[in-house]
Amino acid sequence: MSKAQTFAEEVIDFNQKLRYDGLLPDGFRVINPYMDNPETMPVMRQFYEKYYNDTEQRRFIIGINPSRHGAGVTGVPFTDTKRLESVCGIPMQSAHTHEISSVFIYDVIAAYGGAKAFYQNFYINSPFPLALTRLQNGKWINANYYDDKRLFEMVKDFMIASLRKHISLGLDTSEVIVLGKKNTQFIQKLNKEAMLFDRLITVDHPRYIQQYKSREKQLYIDQYLIALNNHTDY
Repeated sequence: MSKAQTFAEEVIDFNQKLRYDGLLPDGFRVINPYMDNPETMPVMRQFYEKYYNDTEQRRFIIGINPSRHGAGVTGVPFTDTKRLESVCGIPMQSAHTHEISSVFIYDVIAAYGGAKAFYQNFYINSPFPLALTRLQNGKWINANYYDDKRLFEMVKDFMIASLRKHISLGLDTSEVIVLGKKNTQFIQKLNKEAMLFDRLITVDHPRYIQQYKSREKQLYIDQYLIALNNHTDY
C-alpha cells in the first residue's frame, strides 16, 4: 500500500475503476452498481472513509460474488441498505433492500464487538467483485461465478487479477477466511495457479446458514468467531 493513501482511499480507487469487459456465457450478465446507480459511489465512499481511514493491515474474508440486493446495490460487501443504515449509520435514498446473507454477517459483526471493531480487523470482498445474474424462466436471478463451467473459465483471469489487487490494499495473506465449501474448492484452484494465500480457513456461507440452518444460527456464529479470533502467525 502506498504510504500516501489510506486503506479507504485504496478501496475507493479500486471500486471507481472496477469494470468487467470480458466474455460471459449466454444468459449471464454483470451488474456494476458503481456505474448503474449514481448513489452507490458516494454511499460506498462514506462507508470506507468511516471504517478504513487508516493504513493498518487487515485479514481477508473472501465471499463468492456480490448479490443484486447486497453489494450489488450498496457497493459494500454483505451489506444491504437496511444494515447500511441501521448499523453503519449511512442511509441510502434510491434503494431499499433486504439480503439474507447480510443479516447473518451483521449478527456475527455484533457478536464480534460491533462494526468498528470488526472492520478495523477485517476486509470482506470477493474474487469476482461485481454482481452476477442469470436468466432463468424469464427472470434474472442471482448467480455464482462457479454455477457454469464456461463462466468460471471466462472470469478466472479477472478473478486472479482482482484478488491480487485486493491483496495490494494491505491484506494479511498468511491465513484467509473463505465463505462456503464450494467457494473454497474454486479458490483453491485459483490459489494453486497464482500462489496468493498460505492457508485457507473455510466457514459455511451465510446464505446457506440463513436458509437451511437458521435454528442453529448461534452455533454457526460461534464457529465464525473461532475463525475470526484464531490466527496463526507465519
